Amino acid sequence: MIPRLTAVDAIEKIYLEFLNELDKSDFSGDIETSYASRFSVSTDNSVYQALPQAVVLPKSTDDLVILTKLASKPQYQAVKFSPRGGGTGTNGQSLTTGIVVDVSRHMNQILDFNAREGWVKVQAGVVKDQLNAFLKPHGYFFAPDLSTSNRATIGGMVNTDASGQGSLVYGKTSDHVLGLTSVLLSGEVLTTEKTSTTNAEKIAQQDTNIGHVYRQVLATCREKRSQILDKFPRLNRFLTGYDLEHVFNDDLTEFDLSRIITGSEGSLAFVAEAKLNITPIAPYKTLVNVKYDSFESALRNAPFLVEANATSVETIDSKVLNLAREDIIWESVKHLIEDVPGKTLEGINIVEFNAVEQAEIDYKLEQLTERLEQMVSTGEGGIIGYQVTTDLPSIGLIYEMRKKAVGLLGNTKGSKKPIAFAEDTAVPPENLADFIMEFRELLDSYQLNYGMFGHVDAGVLHVRPALDMNDPEQEVILRQISDKVVALTAKYGGLMWGEHGKGYRSEYGPEFFGESLFLELRKIKSVFDPLNRVNPGKICTPISSDEKLVSVDDTKRGYFDRQIPVEVKESVETAMNCNGNGLCFNWDASSPMCPSYKVTRDRRHSPKGRAGLMREWLRQLSNQGIDFNDEEKAILKGDDDSSWFARRRNKKKKNQGEYDYSHEVMEAMDECLACKACSSQCPIKVDVPGFRARFLQLYYARYARPLKDYLVASIENSAPLMAKAPRLFNFLVDSAPLKALIKKTVGYVDTPLLSVPPLHKQVGDVNVLDWDLARIQQMSEAQRLKLVAIVQDPFTSFYDADVVADWVKLIAKLGYTPIILPFVPNGKPQHVKGFLKRFAQTAKTAADFLNQLDELKITLVGTDPSLVLCYRDEYQKALGEQRGDFNVLLPHEWLKDVAFPAVSETVQTQYKLFSHCSEKTAIASTHKDWQSIFAKVGAQLTPVAVGCCGMAGTYGHEASHLDNSKQIYQMSWADKVKQNKPEEILATGYSCRSQVKREDGFKPQHPVQALLKIIQ
Repeated sequence: MIPRLTAVDAIEKIYLEFLNELDKSDFSGDIETSYASRFSVSTDNSVYQALPQAVVLPKSTDDLVILTKLASKPQYQAVKFSPRGGGTGTNGQSLTTGIVVDVSRHMNQILDFNAREGWVKVQAGVVKDQLNAFLKPHGYFFAPDLSTSNRATIGGMVNTDASGQGSLVYGKTSDHVLGLTSVLLSGEVLTTEKTSTTNAEKIAQQDTNIGHVYRQVLATCREKRSQILDKFPRLNRFLTGYDLEHVFNDDLTEFDLSRIITGSEGSLAFVAEAKLNITPIAPYKTLVNVKYDSFESALRNAPFLVEANATSVETIDSKVLNLAREDIIWESVKHLIEDVPGKTLEGINIVEFNAVEQAEIDYKLEQLTERLEQMVSTGEGGIIGYQVTTDLPSIGLIYEMRKKAVGLLGNTKGSKKPIAFAEDTAVPPENLADFIMEFRELLDSYQLNYGMFGHVDAGVLHVRPALDMNDPEQEVILRQISDKVVALTAKYGGLMWGEHGKGYRSEYGPEFFGESLFLELRKIKSVFDPLNRVNPGKICTPISSDEKLVSVDDTKRGYFDRQIPVEVKESVETAMNCNGNGLCFNWDASSPMCPSYKVTRDRRHSPKGRAGLMREWLRQLSNQGIDFNDEEKAILKGDDDSSWFARRRNKKKKNQGEYDYSHEVMEAMDECLACKACSSQCPIKVDVPGFRARFLQLYYARYARPLKDYLVASIENSAPLMAKAPRLFNFLVDSAPLKALIKKTVGYVDTPLLSVPPLHKQVGDVNVLDWDLARIQQMSEAQRLKLVAIVQDPFTSFYDADVVADWVKLIAKLGYTPIILPFVPNGKPQHVKGFLKRFAQTAKTAADFLNQLDELKITLVGTDPSLVLCYRDEYQKALGEQRGDFNVLLPHEWLKDVAFPAVSETVQTQYKLFSHCSEKTAIASTHKDWQSIFAKVGAQLTPVAVGCCGMAGTYGHEASHLDNSKQIYQMSWADKVKQNKPEEILATGYSCRSQVKREDGFKPQHPVQALLKIIQ
């Protein structure tokens, strides 16, 4: 039995006092002090880790004012803060040991919009893709593009002066900021926008904190102007930290203080709101994917492509491409990046043309492709081929793959992972190829693997060397390479931090700026934050401070991870491998990725959050001498020392308030819907349901389980018995007194009703229940090839039997002999609740049975995606080689290869497919397959982009999850269901159909039911 875990870092006394007073104030936001909440923001997409004292989540600018006014009291001058948005920084920009001020949860409103004048005003927590979804119907978009656009906040983009693809045309975030509303640590609200230098000088005369800020910035940027212009490289992506150059216009008649705050990495003030200019959407796009025989060829050919007046030129090396081939994204893009026969594809350049008129693109494209044809024929430039696409969805998919590059690199096999620390170097584009060749020589001298991709048109390339941060010696290599890259970028007229900010690389600032200019940065920091309390150690320190800058040598996640035994880390690798890229923070409600995070906006309830909490749990166990693997094996063998009395005693102590870090992990795991979208949508393939089940097994070896867990785990045994008297059972569970009793004692609501009549009566006249293995074995092989055996699941067979009955009839109509196999439990409910010993036994029994049929070459088909996919994933992990080779197909996997009879009448219904999230994330071709199947019968089927329905097996039936279940449905499904007629809606998941019935009063058809009606 695992021990109680209490070794968590306590909050310092001064911080507790501050937070207690904040809680008693008019502050309306959230104040989180649990170890789990703190730990969930202790990392970002960098290699660093810093545990904050607390997380504060304001709801408004007023909250920020209350927070900072309180912080300005003399007794709290030791309290430090760090603003945080999406938390996707690659260099630890938002990490702190003080208080994290996270604006992403609540401050995410679009405040104002003026299409005529071309601007929008937003709160700092608005996500970039959220903003563009709002602007798109009006014909505009917020132009700076970045790979993390579906979770990066505007506040984060402002603070890092973010940019990405197309920056030669669209510029950086600072080029689009019209004004900022920021809150100083003094509690003053600072409103900045472009103004006349004369007006700025008037403000500077005021004897206020804001007046002092204007006075110092005016003095620095005017008096040091020639030195600034001489020192700062002429780069499209140059990111100074404090943008001294662009505060003034060229003739010094205009002044914009926003330029100092933009790119300041939260070290000066809290950005609350931003007024942004917006760009008209160019309606015409064309993409040219140019293929090369080497990555060097791709780099050296980039200037030629830029000269073609392209909007952007992006590059990807073969390592990233090969990792993409292993990801679910490849199914959707492989036809756009086809291999060249007889050639090896080692790199591509993605060339994009945008225009208001198609003719403009046509002219540019004709000029480029004519030249490309010549180069392909002669082998010039290493070009081996190219492909052109004008299809906007296809173009979007290409960029989706490109945006996944960071995460894909993290999925590299082995302990050495490509990591971010020198990944955003910027040099003049004409120097890029030579720079990268020397960079590669440097990495090769350390015998490191690495992946490369980036913006060749702007001279920025993302290079991620593979290092094992669990190895202290490789931490030394990180330092050595960092120092050498700084020197190398200087040699080629560039700098190390071309796109992703300084963060823990701030120590290189003094060397780059020189003593004189760095002193000016410190003066500016002093007037904004004289006591070094806002993101201290980043960019620079105030003049009066003797505190040090953060360093690349500071504490890294690897220091903590190496405390976990290697064998344990390998057994829970999907949790250990999470690199913090944050794709699970995806804003889009129509994305299936992590519905629990979408509904709570709580970082603990994301795959990144849960993976981090699991890592810390394993570390604390290891530090108490407990081996996770050994504990797990003991439970599976029945050799653990857990007892009923001990579990009851420990649960009683829990209820009395006894602390155990395991409770905090449990709280985060409990909100997981076990939908498994993370296991395929996450580029690292973080499988939360997998390690969640293993955690639950050990947690409930120490603490008594709730009754509902036992009921869920036994559903496959109880459902067949209840189905013998369905009317009686339905009468009982549908009665008000019993409903109330079940809710109170079990915590279960909206108990589903059994099918009436039951399945055996619905198919009694079809003769599909005559199961006799010996008889089937005596059939000829030709007869067995025409057999289609339906593998039952407990939910469809006993609660939605008409779907199975229609499935039987459809199989028969298609000329095959259907047979319903005897019901054999699948075990999925046991796995979800962490009954892994019972699950392994259930899985072994089912696998043995199904392997007998597989040996007879009988086609096996299931109905519900969640149960069918369990045979492929959880069975493989639980049984290994004992699983055997049987394969249970989903309906569309079988139907796509089956001939359908001709349909004489035109199908009038326009069907809409709401597919199960586990199905479409695990099998990328799901939508295409169903569309092709319906096309066989002359029917039109349109997939609807939705996320999770919120039911997810029994999750939506648990009283503790009811509100979230309903909110998830409202976020993604409700409006789209209402936009269609009930007879048009098809849903593949039993849970999905049940949720629609509960929320909208009708149960959608399964696609096989619609197909049956069509051919009948």
